[in-house]
Amino acid sequence: MSTPIEEDPEVLAHLIQLAASNHDVTALRPLLRQGSANVRDSDTGYTPLHSAIAACEDDEDSHGVDKENHVNGHVDADGVTNGETTDAKAPEMTDAAKTVKLLLQQGAIWNDLNNDNETPGCIALKLHLNDLYEIMVDAGVRAELLLNRLDEYEQLKDEEDSETESGAALSSSNHDEPNPDITLQTPEGDADTPVLATNEAEPDEKLGNEDFLNSSLRFQGDRILDENGNGVMMAWESSIMKRTADLLCPDPGFQVLNVGHGMGIVDNFFQTKLPATHHIIEAHSAVLQRMRRDGRFDKPNVVIHEGRWQDVVPHMMEQGILFDAIYFDTFAEDYKAFRDFFSDFLVGLLKDQGKCGFFNGLGADRQICYDVYTKVVEMDLFEAGFDTEWEVIPVPRMDDCEWAGVKRKYWTLSEYKLPICTFIG
Repeated sequence: MSTPIEEDPEVLAHLIQLAASNHDVTALRPLLRQGSANVRDSDTGYTPLHSAIAACEDDEDSHGVDKENHVNGHVDADGVTNGETTDAKAPEMTDAAKTVKLLLQQGAIWNDLNNDNETPGCIALKLHLNDLYEIMVDAGVRAELLLNRLDEYEQLKDEEDSETESGAALSSSNHDEPNPDITLQTPEGDADTPVLATNEAEPDEKLGNEDFLNSSLRFQGDRILDENGNGVMMAWESSIMKRTADLLCPDPGFQVLNVGHGMGIVDNFFQTKLPATHHIIEAHSAVLQRMRRDGRFDKPNVVIHEGRWQDVVPHMMEQGILFDAIYFDTFAEDYKAFRDFFSDFLVGLLKDQGKCGFFNGLGADRQICYDVYTKVVEMDLFEAGFDTEWEVIPVPRMDDCEWAGVKRKYWTLSEYKLPICTFIG
């Protein structure tokens, strides 16, 4: 039986933080047998992961970087160095990497926030510690994939328990509604982009999908806001939507499906491509009313499907309707809903040589979350039978005037990773 290193929890926590800061794996390992890898410094909010990474900062890291360009660990291109490690610093970085990996192995939480609203990965990115940043991204991917699988297991377990209680297989019941994905929250932001959950303590006033569909919307020319002031879609996305339409529909005469009309930005670009048929699924009554007013229902090659995609798509599949291009951009849905779409339905809607795209706003209020979920969704798409190619598009800097009236910025990054998916092989 091991002897307690220190019975005072505060002292033990201090020793763990100190060993992490010193990258002293030999001292840290026995300390973690007695204490937690998630202790927190009361003054800074640092966990041992924060401490281990922040300790790599030196005088050079604090020069030549405009701190105002830092947004949740992201640094604009004009403030970033190449991030290469000098030979003199290599041993320190090796010890730091070993320390970070040990903490993660012992249960350290990859996206814990300190008092400055930074994850450990945010600090690594800010200090241009590329190797440590990639370790944190990989840790986030592992954690999110595991949590997603656990969520699926819990749903399966709930169904099995219900079958045992009833003595029969489930029919239509309250189990038809999936549990919300436990690692995501709907954004205060963009057209249907679920984002990675963080540990922020501010009140959650976002709407679930059913509440959103029953809520009022505000159309303000270059944006749509929900009744809580969250951005549903904004005009700055136009360059992204145009490039998406160019890649999905390079030639006229195609059949295209857009799931989620919103402001109609991508649908307008699809129309300029002269499609043979253009199907749109839209569930919100206010958006549908606006579509009627704008004459969208009167276009000869446009077919509007009123309702949730979960109800509309099965009927499409029954009719054998296939598409050359599909775009997915809904709002107030969690990541599981999107995963269900491409895992269970996309294969039955897309032609063999067809292409699919989606608005990639997962975790877009924080660079590390964006990088984590870009990898997660690529892995899930591969598992569903799709290859994904990414095109990086610069996002213009937006000032406070452009976000005026929007409750919280849902996009803080300087680059957008545009996905185009095709069948493997």
